Amino acid sequence: MARSRRPSAAQRAAEKAEAQASARRAVQICTWASLVTAALGILLVAVPKLMPVGSPWVQLALGALTLILAFRARAIGMRGVEGFDGRLSLLGAFAGFIVMFFAGQAAFSVLSSLGH
Repeated sequence: MARSRRPSAAQRAAEKAEAQASARRAVQICTWASLVTAALGILLVAVPKLMPVGSPWVQLALGALTLILAFRARAIGMRGVEGFDGRLSLLGAFAGFIVMFFAGQAAFSVLSSLGH
């Protein structure tokens, strides 16, 4: 008679702890990367002369990357981390929206000046 190979409770607990640690690491990486890209985007919005050529497009790219990373961190955290506190990733998402808003205005003004 063959015995079934089901993992023991200790093995399941160890696998769950390992999955949580991995998810926690991914959340931290995505959150801090989103905050760094948001800081760079806000810096370019505040001082656009740092990058005179293509500044609105770089700002838009930084804003989009910020939003992607922040929402990815929130998704991983809500799904895989018990007791997830997503305030930092939410801050990154808000900063991403701010960067996208002001960069969109700058990009629109560049495009409208080309038409006239």
